[in-house]
Amino acid sequence: MSDWLGLEGRRVVVAGGGGTIGAALVAGFEEAGARVAIIDLAPPEGGVAADLRDPEAARTAVAAARDALGGIDVFVHCVGINNRKGIEDYSTQEWDDIVGINLSSAFHTVQPALSVMREQGHGRVIFFSSVASRSGHKHHGPYAATKGAINQLTRVIANEYGALGITANAVAPGYMETALTNQYLADNPDKREELIRLIPAHRFGQLQEVVDPVLFLASDRAGFINGQILYIDGGRTVV
Repeated sequence: MSDWLGLEGRRVVVAGGGGTIGAALVAGFEEAGARVAIIDLAPPEGGVAADLRDPEAARTAVAAARDALGGIDVFVHCVGINNRKGIEDYSTQEWDDIVGINLSSAFHTVQPALSVMREQGHGRVIFFSSVASRSGHKHHGPYAATKGAINQLTRVIANEYGALGITANAVAPGYMETALTNQYLADNPDKREELIRLIPAHRFGQLQEVVDPVLFLASDRAGFINGQILYIDGGRTVV
């Protein structure tokens, strides 16, 4: 796979590389031969620590990752939180936190990453969206709003930078087998079967089923794929 994708030696920055999905992405890129820099609020050893809601901290973190790698060929933003409750139950602080982490951090980090890519004349931007960006799921108000905005940010970047050898795409997972999902289901034991009934595949996704499409979008094989939102959801969005 690594030979087919041609990711050997590619310089990859993963914002959110300390999370469950982020760590799986880092491992996938490294297995494919890429060189990876991690940015996270609490990164593993050797990563860059930053609160990406802060524009200056975000710029500094991306610059540090760029310097460590000698450039940025691929930028992945895999940062996000959710807090499930009814619209009227969110506090202003909760709204600000979700918007800051899910959306503002994406904008603050992709700006400097795009500057590097523009100077290089090539690059790949990959955002993490969600099925909630398309469907009006109950109790996902701020989260769904931010992921819908991520979709539009992806399309605008694709339009502005496509002629410069830079593509921008987003992956939008449904329910995956992760620690966060398992914790949510542990707190809501009746939800698993209810959710599985909504998925034509009748199961949750596995981490590798997110990693592989991201690696493909990061490769030269995906050079003519631009401005797309790839739903990785077992068919949930077609129901």
